[in-house]
Amino acid sequence: MLLKGLLSAAGLLVGITASAGFMLDLPDGQSPNSGTLALAPISLGNPSAAATLTTLRTAQPLEDSEADAALPGTLRIPLRIGRGDTLAGLMTEAGVSNSETQAAISALAKHFNPRRIKKNDTIFVLFQPPAADSPDALDPSLGRFSGLEIEPGYETLVTVSRESDGRFTASKIEKTLNRVLARAEGTIQSSLYLSGRRAGIPDRVLVELIRAYSWDVDFQRDIRAGDGFKVMFERLYDEHGNQVHSGNIQFAQLMLSGKRYAIYRHVTGDATDDYFDDKGRSARKALMRTPIDGARLSSGFGKRRHPILKYNKMHRGVDFAAPRGTPIYAAGNGTIIKSGRNGAYGNYVKIRHNNRYSTAYAHMRRIHKSAGRGKRVKQGQIIGYVGTTGRSTGPHLHYEILVGGLRTNPMRVKMPSGRKLKGKALESFLSHRTLIEDRFAGLTPERKVADAGDKPRH
Repeated sequence: MLLKGLLSAAGLLVGITASAGFMLDLPDGQSPNSGTLALAPISLGNPSAAATLTTLRTAQPLEDSEADAALPGTLRIPLRIGRGDTLAGLMTEAGVSNSETQAAISALAKHFNPRRIKKNDTIFVLFQPPAADSPDALDPSLGRFSGLEIEPGYETLVTVSRESDGRFTASKIEKTLNRVLARAEGTIQSSLYLSGRRAGIPDRVLVELIRAYSWDVDFQRDIRAGDGFKVMFERLYDEHGNQVHSGNIQFAQLMLSGKRYAIYRHVTGDATDDYFDDKGRSARKALMRTPIDGARLSSGFGKRRHPILKYNKMHRGVDFAAPRGTPIYAAGNGTIIKSGRNGAYGNYVKIRHNNRYSTAYAHMRRIHKSAGRGKRVKQGQIIGYVGTTGRSTGPHLHYEILVGGLRTNPMRVKMPSGRKLKGKALESFLSHRTLIEDRFAGLTPERKVADAGDKPRH
């Protein structure tokens, strides 16, 4: 009742949604219902891709009975950040005075930069209702603003509290988390993503899994019905036993056409945290096969009938169809040797990675300002955005890998290897590999999936 009055009087319904679910940070123009993640070509080759998926459960307003039971305790009102919203603006709409809003945000800034709040984040505004015997107790419009709560990450909580003298102070609390290893496995009939979901693997872990293998595996062509997977990853629980996060993959194995591909997470002596195969070779290669996220392979390498010229012509690259504005990443470290308009290629960038390997990217909507000629770029750095400039029938990335100056099929070229552990570093890894395998063997799969419900795609 009091809560209902507060919600009505303060306009708290603005920015609060009544639904909870899986949220995707998609490029502009891409529908969350496009089904991209449900297909094999998830194309996650860049290291930041795992950050594009988050699970968000929106806190719900209390029912009348719950509100009554909460009195005279503090009321926690959830405010969800929408496009263009600011923390100060939402607090004001919630009925907090301008002076208290500024004082609370000033205190918050000592532990968390309010500008880091982004769309779909949720904060909690705290109100202290009048005591039951107060003359104001029956007035539903009253409630004293008492602070804020925000979780910058699953490991921390920042609170802003009103002191007895009216000042606001902030505290940063490090949560006590319990890391528990979990094992999942299954057989693929359609895609690794769908089968992984059925095996109980969280979305964040699946994205990390696909990214880790994306240097070696073509998820459109290498995955076949009957292939299998095994994964050991972390689940993080708070002090109340609630799972708050899915942690890192410690071990994974793909069986593709009878061939075993295993990776192990290992921290080397120089504090490098990476995945290595069973021989101590980094899973991260010098070049990525698919330098774009959430795209589908729309045209392969080889002779084809050109969609505009209407005659057979050699297509010396691969095309990835994606919505306009989808970020394009540098496939590896290197120097940009061409950047700008290039005839039928439209907006075009070419990167020299070493004396043997170069990559090229065409038809971009625009080139990123950091991708000018002569600039150094790192693997996974944004160099441009998908468009349809030049001789193009629709938005896509035309991608080429040049080996010794010759354009080669990116889906078939043997990628230059990454780091190889040697000497004592290799000995340390092999010892760690044995420990990981023993831990994996000691776990029971949470849910073993034959994936019989999926039908192979033809």
